[in-house]
Amino acid sequence: MSDLTAIANLSILLVEPSEVQQKLIIKSLTQCGVTQVETASNQAQTLALLEKYQPDLVISSMYLADGTADSLLQSIRSNPRTESQAFMLISSERNKKYLEQLRQSGVLAILPKPFSADAITRALKATLDIITEEEVELEHFDVTLLRVLVVDDSRFARKHIIRVLAGMGIPAPVEAQDGKQAIEKLNEQSFDLIVTDYNMPEMDGRELTETVRGSNTYSHIPILMVSSEANDTHLANIAQAGVDAICDKPFEPATVRDLLFKIMS
Repeated sequence: MSDLTAIANLSILLVEPSEVQQKLIIKSLTQCGVTQVETASNQAQTLALLEKYQPDLVISSMYLADGTADSLLQSIRSNPRTESQAFMLISSERNKKYLEQLRQSGVLAILPKPFSADAITRALKATLDIITEEEVELEHFDVTLLRVLVVDDSRFARKHIIRVLAGMGIPAPVEAQDGKQAIEKLNEQSFDLIVTDYNMPEMDGRELTETVRGSNTYSHIPILMVSSEANDTHLANIAQAGVDAICDKPFEPATVRDLLFKIMS
């Protein structure tokens, strides 16, 4: 099945209080080939609809009459029936504090307004990657035997990362809430890969990387750093710490697949 055909089969729930914005977004989705679009105008209506059916993707505006995209996503992630729901934000919001919380909760994409057809198509393809399992092929590894340590202080972010990895055929990883706990896990068992967030309490991703690289026991383990930082100097500092690859948040399946192929092969 081609991407265009698969995108056309996606079911989407659009959460947008403005009827004008609803029509504009639906028009953009239609141009991408999407035909199955349900709409909701507030948080309560969205949660009620999600009790009845689970769409392939929820696309939400930032501000709703009875909450925000953040509070909506927290409610979705807190419900065992909907915790794995793919979620995308469309917003003109530029405040880093608001956007950071959404990134930590495993949002699939954040599209600024106005957005291009290419941007929304990429986000739809990321949705396909999430719901369509495609085992990543590594040159020297059987991916189903990879032992992975996922380190992130956000439980929601860990779940999102684990779901993306599972879609590639990678078995359930060991989880750690911060760098300090990760070191304890590393001292208990062997791993083939570490996927770690940068911003964490106790011991952040950079400190974890420096500790791993300074060890005689596990300095060889490849490290994939996940960071929402856009500052070039900051990213350069992370790279110098000894990571093998840096991946942006949102944690997009296609990007992760490419990075895994590079660092594990």
